Amino acid sequence: MNTIQKGDTYNAFREVWEQPNTAQNGVLDGLTVAVKDNIVTTTGTTTCGSKMLDGYESPFNATVIDRLLCAGATLVGKTNCDEFAMGSSTEHCAWGPVLNPWDTTRVPGGSSGGSAAAVAARLCDVALGSDTGGSIRQPAALCGIVGYKPTYGLVSRYGLVAFASSLDQIGAFATTVEDVAKVTEVMAGFDEFDSTCRNEPSPDLTTNLDSPFDTLRIGVAAQYIGGQNSPDVDSAISAAIETYRELGATIVDIDLPLTEVGISTYYVLAPAECSSNLARYDGIRYGHRTAKPCKDLFELYSESRAEGFGDEVKRRIMLGTYVLSSGYYDAYYNNALKTRRLISEEYKRAFEVCDVILGPTTPTTAFKIGEKADPLAMYL
Repeated sequence: MNTIQKGDTYNAFREVWEQPNTAQNGVLDGLTVAVKDNIVTTTGTTTCGSKMLDGYESPFNATVIDRLLCAGATLVGKTNCDEFAMGSSTEHCAWGPVLNPWDTTRVPGGSSGGSAAAVAARLCDVALGSDTGGSIRQPAALCGIVGYKPTYGLVSRYGLVAFASSLDQIGAFATTVEDVAKVTEVMAGFDEFDSTCRNEPSPDLTTNLDSPFDTLRIGVAAQYIGGQNSPDVDSAISAAIETYRELGATIVDIDLPLTEVGISTYYVLAPAECSSNLARYDGIRYGHRTAKPCKDLFELYSESRAEGFGDEVKRRIMLGTYVLSSGYYDAYYNNALKTRRLISEEYKRAFEVCDVILGPTTPTTAFKIGEKADPLAMYL
């Protein structure tokens, strides 16, 4: 624990503590695991990077936490994140921004920036994150490590504080694909406490990691090259394509024209679900409650939420409430649902001719802290 506390000059950890496992010779024996601050644990607090939940102590563990402990992992603390997992830089955290270990003037990505920074700085072996619209994959890319968002329903969401329930998934960060695969195998599988969890056994993700590439078909979409990508990102993609070709893989050209509407579709659906999920934080049942005298219940709600939520969360709640409101539901939310289905079908067609799709995780490398102060610039 002292090693983590002394080494964490990046504000990666919100809390450092040890929750030892009870397993003997488990498959994850000796592995240290940090936990994103929106996954509940009975040890420590779960704040979601927000003053709204400052000091909240969960009476139960998330399903993934119990499974990791049973497999021999040792939990070492909670990592900072963008408030309620809403952000792409971990600058929107009530406990201060997280710094990128490779260059402390730059962001680690978000919203799981603390988890990514902790692994990149070698403060732990593995860290858990959540991914709604890139919150594991993007910080993994910006910190130069491995991050994986499992297929929806593969890993239980029980104990994950909800942002957008139809998009949220728990996944892992590590320095190797093998470690991510091992941890995912342990976390995956049916859970009676999550109705969206697949009723299937945990898949075998490790056996074929060293398989040759000569039967692999890799799809490359023209929409993923150029455009808003920085030159060094395009260069890295080109180098990766050549490496896989030299290893025997077949490169297949595919077309994904709906890529251009992906971000706009996401920023309708995710805030809409956020508006609904975060309505529960009212200062009455739980969450921050204002100390100001209030004349009625409405004012108590308003003051408590105004004090407890940060600007980015308020922004997304308002956006979500707007697209769900009368007169705009069909124009925005319903159309976004239809577009989501079309995007899914487009990918299904692509996977008929390829096994995997290769593309950049993010169009740029890590940007400077404070560089994208304009919310629109961050979204795009």
